[in-house]
Amino acid sequence: MNAAIYTFVSRDDISSVYAEVAKILLSTGHWKRLKRDNPRFNLMLGERNRLPFGRLGHEPGLVQLVNYYRGADKLCRKASLVRLIKTSPELSDSSSWFPESYIIYPTNLNTPVAPAANGISHLKGNPKTDEREVFLASYHAKKENGEGTVWIAKSSAGAKGAGILISHDANQLLEYIDNQGQVHVIQKYLERPLLLEPGHRKFDIRSWVLVDHQYNIYLYREGVLRTSSEPYNSSDLQDMTSHLTNHCIQMEHSQNYGRYEEGNEMFFDEFRLYLLNIHNVSLESSILPQMKHIIKHAAKPSRSTS
Repeated sequence: MNAAIYTFVSRDDISSVYAEVAKILLSTGHWKRLKRDNPRFNLMLGERNRLPFGRLGHEPGLVQLVNYYRGADKLCRKASLVRLIKTSPELSDSSSWFPESYIIYPTNLNTPVAPAANGISHLKGNPKTDEREVFLASYHAKKENGEGTVWIAKSSAGAKGAGILISHDANQLLEYIDNQGQVHVIQKYLERPLLLEPGHRKFDIRSWVLVDHQYNIYLYREGVLRTSSEPYNSSDLQDMTSHLTNHCIQMEHSQNYGRYEEGNEMFFDEFRLYLLNIHNVSLESSILPQMKHIIKHAAKPSRSTS
């Protein structure tokens, strides 16, 4: 076996993901694991909010890489992502691909509230801004114009379907956030999503993106759809199995979990055939170009914050 030529450290001893990555690296015979505080590493693994970025680049002769780059929080937290998209000049076309969204803080945090008439300026000038008045103005305008009135509130740091409410009622959404006690995003709900057949079901697309140390962006050729087990029902907003595709929601609450796809997952090869057979379009010409456009433009402004 060849001698190890690269070294790595892990700043997270709990994550099963990093444990598996470490196992794969060691199995190649080219990597050696060092103690977590050893500064002579080529690669550092860890969660984005626990990585000592200041330690990088101080070891002569070493190229040091890390699995998150500074500023990644701007993309990984919902409220930060909304702020980034709404305030970045590079993303002036975001209305064509990003649903109308507002950052809402619970009232007990006494966060400055942006005025309905000049919300963006307030958002740009204040590190924390409650956009509830801007949201209410938009909500009432859409209601008066007969546009869709369904909105979704999502916890900024939430995962696995927790901290989510879908409703026609603006006051119900705001009261829900106030009772949760943490920052949320209220976003216009997509009331007419593309649905999978059979079953008339919702899905989301998960893709893997790598941004290297020179900010080159790579999209992994494989991707996966997380699918719902139940038919989409716009008249019942409380049925989470109809509206949320999170695995934990589907596994725990749907008796049809796994009925249509194993593990409620459809990979790109199968999705590619589905699009051709059902919609007569190709993945490469219809959906992937949109995904690449969004990824490129969302990642670009985060570079200036790193």
